Amino acid sequence: MRPDVGVLAVHMRGISKRFGAVAANADVELKVSTGSVHGIVGENGAGKSTLMSILYGFYEADAGTIDVFGRTAKITNADEAIAVGIGMVHQHFMLVDTLSGIENVMLGAEPHWSLQRALPAVREKLNRLMKDTGLVLDLDKKVADLPVGDQQRLEILKTLYRGARILILDEPTAVLTPQETEHLFVVLRKLRQDGCTIILITHKLKEVMRLCDHVTVMRAGRVVQEMPIAQASIESLAEAMVGRRVHLGRVESGHSDTGVLALDATDLSYTDRFGVKRLEGVSLRLMRGEIVGVAGVSGNGQSELLDVLSGMLRPDRGRMELGDRVFSAEAVWLDPKTARHLGVGHVPEDRHARALILGFEAWESSVLGFEDLAEFSAPMGMRHANMRSACARMMETFDVRPRDPNLVSSKFSGGNQQKFVLARELGQTPKVLLVGQPTRGVDIGAIEFIYAQLRAMRDAGCAVLVVSSELDEILALSDRVVVMNQGRVSGILPIEACTEAELGLLMIGGGAS
Repeated sequence: MRPDVGVLAVHMRGISKRFGAVAANADVELKVSTGSVHGIVGENGAGKSTLMSILYGFYEADAGTIDVFGRTAKITNADEAIAVGIGMVHQHFMLVDTLSGIENVMLGAEPHWSLQRALPAVREKLNRLMKDTGLVLDLDKKVADLPVGDQQRLEILKTLYRGARILILDEPTAVLTPQETEHLFVVLRKLRQDGCTIILITHKLKEVMRLCDHVTVMRAGRVVQEMPIAQASIESLAEAMVGRRVHLGRVESGHSDTGVLALDATDLSYTDRFGVKRLEGVSLRLMRGEIVGVAGVSGNGQSELLDVLSGMLRPDRGRMELGDRVFSAEAVWLDPKTARHLGVGHVPEDRHARALILGFEAWESSVLGFEDLAEFSAPMGMRHANMRSACARMMETFDVRPRDPNLVSSKFSGGNQQKFVLARELGQTPKVLLVGQPTRGVDIGAIEFIYAQLRAMRDAGCAVLVVSSELDEILALSDRVVVMNQGRVSGILPIEACTEAELGLLMIGGGAS
């Protein structure tokens, strides 16, 4: 049944929530119109996720009231949120990899004690939902075998199956390709047209401007701005989020010595264990004092290129000169330890899987890959005091919050985790810096800071390679742009010749190189 569009879908009043001495939410009021897309933006730690966790029943507010479709609701757990029509899709999906799509939907909401008798009814309802919404996927595939975009579609189907009329999406495009993002927007507009209310938590202000009807800006636990999207701009939203003007555009290089070769890779090819050719004849030169951006739709060999250059993967064919060393696929290839000793820093695309051990305290994560340095290693053990001191200096220099070396790595926000990884890799003054998705899931204040650090490394004479799925980021950071398509280099352009249109053509195999 379509809700009454004259009634607010959500009205949160006087919401406050403290965690010890920290006020995560302070007297927050939020009004969300029925049948609208409402954006909530703010820096990491602004309180937006806490507010939505209260609405979904993960946390209970210390003070305040919640009305859902005009009726006061007491929401102390997710079951109570679902009962009043609220569903949430988390940034990190809540799916069981070893179960099929349809089994994940049924889990916890089985209509019959016999799963065999329940399956036909569940399948019929899901088929109707897929037809009505455009959220089409193979329900019988195991989740582990589904692409990320299909996993997200499954999460949305799961909430709609449970009767959600209010859908909370937390950073929904953080791991999607541009094509998957476009498809998601089509689906969300269809859901809005059908009367669904959507609350969007995101760092991507362009997406807010494209999709949302209203936007709320939070800073330091409070609402600082709320307006119809027609009255907003990317610049005004960014300033409200951070409390000052933010600059994310191009800054020209302050280093003129770009004629010195730092890394020269030739004819790199790599085939994965499934027989899929991920790299084919890729050649790349990195010069001192420049940032080279690698653009392309995700899945076109950029990740494998980073892994080969950093020594994480051995190519099937190819050669690389790094400093005074020469490596070849046929003889000896670079390994990560040798890469570090030769001055290669690496910020991986997936900071959780590749850059941090989430169960480690920050001071332990701060030396990963550098634990054999004399500063940290002794003949009879490790120098823990030195590690803690080094971690504290990194946190201070890179504005990592909270500045607590003993805090477990998983407890830092995404932006602070990323700044922490950068601090570790940049702290050893690398000659070559390889960076994958530098600002994925990072707020606008942290983006500005990360851009400044990468430019500072360039200006100090480092050769920087940046892989990013965000064209705005490539254009803002790069001095040269390499475009990849189907594992090959489809074009190399100086930044002066780059436009979004030309890069877009090269990304799909057209354009002039």
